[in-house]
Amino acid sequence: MPLAVILLVNLLVICAVFGGLWLWSRRIQDPSFVDAFWAFGMVILAFTTFLMADGWLERKLVLVGLTTAWGMRLGLHLFHRWGREGPDRRYKSLLAGLQEKRGWGYDKATGLAVFGPQALLLFITCLPVQLGQINAVPAGFGILALFGFALAVFGIAYESIADWQLSRFKEDPANAGKVMDQGLWAWSRHPNYFGDICTWWGIWLIAAETALGIWSFIGPAFLTFTLMRWSGVPLLEKGMRKSRPGYEAYAARTSALFPWPPGRKAPGRDEGDDEEEDDTRYDSAV
Repeated sequence: MPLAVILLVNLLVICAVFGGLWLWSRRIQDPSFVDAFWAFGMVILAFTTFLMADGWLERKLVLVGLTTAWGMRLGLHLFHRWGREGPDRRYKSLLAGLQEKRGWGYDKATGLAVFGPQALLLFITCLPVQLGQINAVPAGFGILALFGFALAVFGIAYESIADWQLSRFKEDPANAGKVMDQGLWAWSRHPNYFGDICTWWGIWLIAAETALGIWSFIGPAFLTFTLMRWSGVPLLEKGMRKSRPGYEAYAARTSALFPWPPGRKAPGRDEGDDEEEDDTRYDSAV
């Protein structure tokens, strides 16, 4: 099937999925669950591409398998968190701001500022698993793909451990209001982000061995930019510094993203000092 047709079908599929989610959010008046479907949506695109593309079967299976392992774990984790904690205050703040400043109602605000943009950005981020399945040449794994597989598996495991450690920390009533600075969180303030980035650069390396897949670097590059400079570390940090006693000291001794020995001069330590708190899809250290 032609490249343009595959991408168009995938775009229509993800728009339809997020359109349905938007309708559901209208009924419950809460868009918070969209975070979980960011991950589920990538799994959907992995499978729709698998059904349409004529690439080398083994590469397709690896790309779909890694995306499914990453997406289902993260999606279920976030969906469970939404069910346990209820509406996310970040979305409440976003909707309240759009209503106050622009006069938008719930339907317009969630359609134009939540579900619409997330569908498009998901499609872009997921390009490696789409383009990597289309070209059948080469029929074999090279050094890039092998390294990419190892990096993606490491990323999935690293993010899973970080989320598990934070969940255990939050479940203990004695830790209420405290900063998580144990385990992987002692080496990085956002180890889940780091695992996410490793996963998608790994998937890209597998796709990059094909003529089309190499151009899908825009996906992990956009994800990395988002987490490091847009809706991840920078936009989350300032609010936590203000609201959590001890966070300043934690930030001073801990790398923002890339793992680094605690207490040493950490790269990227001060990201977010001049930013405002905003939306992010993942848990933080508090």
